[in-house]
Amino acid sequence: MTAEKKTDQLSCGKGGRRHRRLRLLAGTAALLAVSASCLQGGVLRVSAAPASGQTDESSGKVTLRIANWEEYIDEGDWDEEEAIDLDDREGTVILGENSMVEDFEEWYRETYGIEVDVEYSTFGTNEDLYNQLTLGNDFDLVCPSEYMFMKLIAEDRLQPLSEEFFDTENEKNYYVRGVSDYIRNIFDTNTIHGEPWSKYAAGYMWGTTGIVYNPEEISKEDASHWSILADPRYKGQVTIKDNVRDSYFAALGILNEEELLQPDFINSPDRLEQIAELMNRTDEETVNAAEEILKQMKENAYSFESDSGKADMVTGKVLANYQWSGDAVYTLDQAEIDDYYLAYAVPEECTNVWFDGWVMLKDGIGGDAAKQQAAEAFINFMSRPDNVVRNMYYIGYTSVIAGGDSDIIYAYADWCYGAEDGAEDTIEYPVGFFFSGDNSDPDYVITAEADQADRQLYAQYPPQDVLERAVVMQYFDQENNQRINQMWVNVRCFNLASLTWQDWAKIGAGVIVVIAAVLIFLKRDDIFRRRGRCEKTDISGVQMRTEKSRMKRGRQTSLLWKPAGLFSAMAPTPQMYRGSPHQVLCRTELSVIMRSQISPSGSIIMISSAETNQLADTDSDISRML
Repeated sequence: MTAEKKTDQLSCGKGGRRHRRLRLLAGTAALLAVSASCLQGGVLRVSAAPASGQTDESSGKVTLRIANWEEYIDEGDWDEEEAIDLDDREGTVILGENSMVEDFEEWYRETYGIEVDVEYSTFGTNEDLYNQLTLGNDFDLVCPSEYMFMKLIAEDRLQPLSEEFFDTENEKNYYVRGVSDYIRNIFDTNTIHGEPWSKYAAGYMWGTTGIVYNPEEISKEDASHWSILADPRYKGQVTIKDNVRDSYFAALGILNEEELLQPDFINSPDRLEQIAELMNRTDEETVNAAEEILKQMKENAYSFESDSGKADMVTGKVLANYQWSGDAVYTLDQAEIDDYYLAYAVPEECTNVWFDGWVMLKDGIGGDAAKQQAAEAFINFMSRPDNVVRNMYYIGYTSVIAGGDSDIIYAYADWCYGAEDGAEDTIEYPVGFFFSGDNSDPDYVITAEADQADRQLYAQYPPQDVLERAVVMQYFDQENNQRINQMWVNVRCFNLASLTWQDWAKIGAGVIVVIAAVLIFLKRDDIFRRRGRCEKTDISGVQMRTEKSRMKRGRQTSLLWKPAGLFSAMAPTPQMYRGSPHQVLCRTELSVIMRSQISPSGSIIMISSAETNQLADTDSDISRML
């Protein structure tokens, strides 16, 4: 399949498995490489606004500083053939000509009659963002993950959303009018210090965590349990998140597997609450037990990873990878380009439901009503159904917005995953839980290809049974957080306290060997002088390199002398000798002959020098002299 055909395949609706970022990469068959350590990212637009970042009262212009994840917003520049023609009641056609930021600036000016300049920056990790905030970077609006905005709430660093933002009568309040009831309930019921998330945070994208796997090599049953990450049958064939919270959650899933799968537990009316309690334990006994499991996972895994797991799955380097659902969709899409079909499973024990959300910072807003209004308007603009589709199309993740009175977002899901007319192997896949709050709603059922029960549709819109075991991992206070972080250090690094006296003896012996090697290296000049007869010749500038090559009849080793300082260029390629030990001879213009003896393994066992009273013009002349 040519690159052009791959792109065309991805551009179709009705089961076309498309998202734009993947399409942009497919032309060159390149994999996405996002730097988890790149804090600065790119600034899409840098305005000439006042350095203070406050509203320019003289012109009425507002400068809004926004920080978001890398490649987490539509950047526009779509080709006309990329237009999404949705089969909805509104006859919607979506085309991203400009970046979302540029379109917001224009929309805000037309809607409110005020100029706004957006300074848009990106970050690579939640920790990168937090470090920037700690260093005094006064962003107005940022989009961290749920545990980070929980931390910011706990530290009293966030500006509450205004009452006007929650006015459902305002047709421009797209967020509150369109957010899924399932998401709304989570944001209303999860609290920090008695205050709900929804007071400070508006959701952006969401999903579950699970296992991407190769169904040709791993059964769905095996992939549907956290224990696969420590299963010795798959040693060196699984990858794990290099993230303490996600990995700790997986370890707790293994630790509590027996209890979580008990029929009485599953059928309990408060199952979700019990799962949340078990999966958020941070007492010393639980953390210690999780540490031992994580060490088993570490020994079993191919690697801990932050972003490379997607590529490792696509290339077949590993058979299973612990992933966020949005990355799972990307991985499955990417593999499908090469007719390599992967699947996604959510462990039967439980899963972590995660969110990225918009929050305003007190230090940035600074009590500026105009700036806060612009920040809330940006959230609403991003929540407008057509813009939701643009962002989902670009990044492949699932928006928290269901659409409210608009069916554009559901139509987009059907455009992506609905089976072609006449397809034989299909399933009825309900998504009413998300769009209307009722999974039996006949208006929200996608007729999809049967394999979508384990693939992209399953990852983006998990069925109700998954949500019945999906819980939020809570924010931990300083004491518990410190305990978990120390556990993670023990897992990812050497735990010195666990070393035996035999281990220490081995380490001591190794240190002695290293010190001896360093001393020999530092005293090499004296060694050379004592072993040879060229006492007045400075050979300190000599550097050497060995090359090994296998020949038909055994190993030959040549020692190449790379002269520096007093030494000139060496004679033609040094002579190579068979036998044990091998000898390599080199001549210099100072009439010094250097001889080395090399063991069959290639290691130098003796180096010596000798003066000669005649010049040798060839390697053979040198050999005759010695």
